[in-house]
Amino acid sequence: MRLQKFLAHAGFCSRRKAGEHIAAGRVRVNGAVVTEPWHPVGAGDQVTVDGRPVRLEDKVYILLNKPAGYVTTVRDPQGRPTVMDLLAGIPERVYPVGRLDHDSEGALILTNDGDFADRILHPRNEIPRTYRVWARGAPAREEVRRLREGIEIDGRMTWPARVRTVGRWRSGRVFEVIIHEGRKRQVRKMFAAIGHPVERLMRVAYGGLRLGRLAPGRFRRLSPRDLEQIFSRPALERSRIQV
Repeated sequence: MRLQKFLAHAGFCSRRKAGEHIAAGRVRVNGAVVTEPWHPVGAGDQVTVDGRPVRLEDKVYILLNKPAGYVTTVRDPQGRPTVMDLLAGIPERVYPVGRLDHDSEGALILTNDGDFADRILHPRNEIPRTYRVWARGAPAREEVRRLREGIEIDGRMTWPARVRTVGRWRSGRVFEVIIHEGRKRQVRKMFAAIGHPVERLMRVAYGGLRLGRLAPGRFRRLSPRDLEQIFSRPALERSRIQV
């Protein structure tokens, strides 16, 4: 097995991050620094990153209902609560797939399978993420059309989104938004760009895998059937945007 793939399969990090660690000279195989990601690794080899042993583990896939107030990281330099604080009883070393903002809520997948994480995160796979959005005010039809067709944020246009009104709340409207990009704070920036800031944001689904009745702060292990739902073709086709 190639060294880069080994680190990803061991759940140490994603394959992309593994390549960065290797190039930086942080990885040793049997005590020797290795800087080639294709370096072969066998069952008897000892692999370390910054002196820490890395071993293959059984694959683990977890769905967490992240509450607001937690950061989506393994460690936080500022000492804020992280999503890892919610995973009592999980002995395997896992890490979040993607991110949810400190103030955002909902579905967050954690795993030790780097290849699986890359499949979800890579834009070419177009895995849809579904959000429930509480926006301030009542966006006009033309403003919603801009969200659907693509809107410029941070100097780049977003891909088309699926946007529909699903309710009201005391200060505005509630929307369902489906996107397959993972740009930082993307949904919040999209609504800010049309003058209707987001007051609350919850991710409710990855592909065909929905958060369901999982309570805030609780998690469950994902079954093979759950994993299939993330990548199911019907879910991907339903998310296709026609503009």
